[in-house]
Amino acid sequence: MTSLFDPLQMGDVKMSNRIIMAPTACARAVRRRVPGDEARVYYARRASAGLIITDATSVSPLGVGYPDTPGIWNSAQVQGWRAVTDAVHDQGGRIFLRLWHAGRVSDPEYLSGEMPVAPSAIACGGPGAFVVPRCLHPAEIHRIVADFDQAARHARQAGFDGVQIHAGDGYLIDQFLHDGSNRRRDEYGGSVVNRSRFLLEIVDVCIGVWGAGCVGLHLSPRGDRHDMRDSDPQGLFRYVAHELGRRRVAFVCVREHRGQDSLTPIIRESFHGPLVLNEGYDADSALRAIDAGLGEAVAFGKAFVNNPDLVERLRLGEPLRPTELHEAVAG
Repeated sequence: MTSLFDPLQMGDVKMSNRIIMAPTACARAVRRRVPGDEARVYYARRASAGLIITDATSVSPLGVGYPDTPGIWNSAQVQGWRAVTDAVHDQGGRIFLRLWHAGRVSDPEYLSGEMPVAPSAIACGGPGAFVVPRCLHPAEIHRIVADFDQAARHARQAGFDGVQIHAGDGYLIDQFLHDGSNRRRDEYGGSVVNRSRFLLEIVDVCIGVWGAGCVGLHLSPRGDRHDMRDSDPQGLFRYVAHELGRRRVAFVCVREHRGQDSLTPIIRESFHGPLVLNEGYDADSALRAIDAGLGEAVAFGKAFVNNPDLVERLRLGEPLRPTELHEAVAG
């Protein structure tokens, strides 16, 4: 019987257990989106997780979507993150940086007056929910891919063990994937192959920096955040999973409730690497899912906020401290 507490080789990273700390969007950056001492202490206290994945971290100033979230585009941010990774490694932990661009889920207030960008000029949500974004030109898309490349290089300088690409939850990469938000008629729109091109170009540049064994992905195929819709989600995520498997990335994390309409089995069939399950799991359901072979690891988010010793509590069957956490903004 495989348990949550067995070691796991996930790509090039050997995990001491199968419990992953998911991003919790606790906004622990300080001035100029530089992680400070609070972030260093916060992550180090949770180093017993098999792997920590940081809060979503903007790859450029125009990728920001919320106040106080961290960045990875300048040297001050690299230095701030270096203090975090050193502290986690001193405690024996492993940590990946989540690379992120908010796209249309933003506001000129956070972008020095610039308009948010997206694959198409389609606003997120109902009238007034978000501003109508500016449609990206092809050259700008190439520039954003280059921003991810630079962010991956900065993550190496900051001492991370790898990177996770945030391709879900309605942010920019997800906006390209879904035909409800991507109405382009060029090489980045139309067919599933074209709509997946942006994601796969980002995956390829990150692999070029890290190697496939240190690059993970986050997907949310249910499309339940930030007004995501697609006419054929099964076909979309079957193709995406196949292409990620062909590239042999370290893992794919799927945020999705279990149920009859779940797309996780489709992803499981098409992606043969380690699968990380996320959302709605407790100790019992996580143990059952791992034992049943539904995935190789489980990511816990909110449970880690008030339980930095979550791994030990789960191991001993101790009750968890209740967590009062507002809806994660960029997690």
